[in-house]
Amino acid sequence: MISRRKTRVVNAGGLKIGGDNPVSVQTMLNTPAHDIRAGVEQARRLEEAGCELLRAAIPDLKSVRLISALKEAVSIPIVADIHFDHRLAIESAAAGVDKIRINPGNIGGEYKVKEVADECRRRGIPIRIGVNSGSLERDILAKYGHPTPEAMRDSAMYHASLLEKYDFNDIVISIKSSDVQTMVAAYELVAGACDYPLHLGVTEAGTRKMGMIKSAAGIGALLLHGIGDTIRISLTADPQHEVEAAHDLLRGIGLRNEGATLVSCPTCGRTGVDLINIAQEVEKRLRDVKKNITVAVMGCIVNGPGEASEADVGIAGGKGKVAIFRKGEVVRTVDEDSAVEELMKEIDTL
Repeated sequence: MISRRKTRVVNAGGLKIGGDNPVSVQTMLNTPAHDIRAGVEQARRLEEAGCELLRAAIPDLKSVRLISALKEAVSIPIVADIHFDHRLAIESAAAGVDKIRINPGNIGGEYKVKEVADECRRRGIPIRIGVNSGSLERDILAKYGHPTPEAMRDSAMYHASLLEKYDFNDIVISIKSSDVQTMVAAYELVAGACDYPLHLGVTEAGTRKMGMIKSAAGIGALLLHGIGDTIRISLTADPQHEVEAAHDLLRGIGLRNEGATLVSCPTCGRTGVDLINIAQEVEKRLRDVKKNITVAVMGCIVNGPGEASEADVGIAGGKGKVAIFRKGEVVRTVDEDSAVEELMKEIDTL
């Protein structure tokens, strides 16, 4: 049982972040900021895929129009990603955004930070402080020599102090690095230094394959120790893959139980059917299954009904044949070619 870190709770457009609330999944639009139609279409697809918090880059005043269009198109909270120009944060707040992501250190003088804090407090909009290893302050870098976990912690807490100075505490913190070990250590330090909710991510993690591996290692390690309140699996890929991977990670470590969970054996010399393709097809079909069940796809009788006896339903291969079982008890045997269809029929009866 994972014991979650105790944090204060912030509210982003009705989505509660922190405390005992579920870890939420977010991603970011990758359509051009000025292409409203493309942004709306992608947002709808991401919401359908399970995105719970959606971030959009707002690089200039013209792109602020995207916010109202997204608010009309989807029901999930929208986050404005702001850099350098504090006016973009204020205009985004006026446009109805649910959360703002800034780095208080790169939007100018303290009076600009105060203006953003005042506007967000007035409208009840939380602010995510985004720090990463490539954007640390010169004095902090001079102190530590390079982007160490301690340097990242100090930067995050400095930025939080700027908002706290102006009586703003609706804060979420992220401190991302492309180095997994640095990222984990930095989050652990910040978790011990404040009670703000934390958004987890490995930045610049890579393409779909390596990005998932690095994200699972870093984000998963922290979540297993109760650290983390929202997550993004950053991939150089379609953001829908980020959403799907995030849900898979949360299910894999036991923080989500909605939908079907697939367990399958790695195959060996005893495997008598094309289990790899069968498992891939079953995994694909299970995406649309909303039942909270465990489905097993096993290669032989050795790790079939016995080893997977806790599964609600499953199949075990044998020489061109496949046994379908429930809770370890074989209910019938079918041909290999019809294994997936017959398994899905069995799932429909649960």
